[in-house]
Amino acid sequence: MKIRTTIIAGAALAALAGCHRNTAENNAASQVEANAENRAENVTAAASNEAANIMNRAENEASAVKNAGENKAEAIKNAAENKSDAMKNATSNAAENKAGK
Repeated sequence: MKIRTTIIAGAALAALAGCHRNTAENNAASQVEANAENRAENVTAAASNEAANIMNRAENEASAVKNAGENKAEAIKNAAENKSDAMKNATSNAAENKAGK
């Protein structure tokens, strides 16, 4: 009976040791997998951030070009209005001077 109990206990210990090694290997594999997933998520997040930054820079550049164009157009419009007003005033002054003589 003692030999049988010893053999059973030995087999149980061997099985338990095998499970422990298997668990350690599983833990290591799980850790590698988790690390790989984290790195993949970090790469994806970094790419998304860079894409957003590129889009924002492009939008800012487009806005700057648009604003510069609008400013130039407004300056041309103002210059034309000023010239038109000056011509009207000159014409009006000339007519008044002619009528006054």
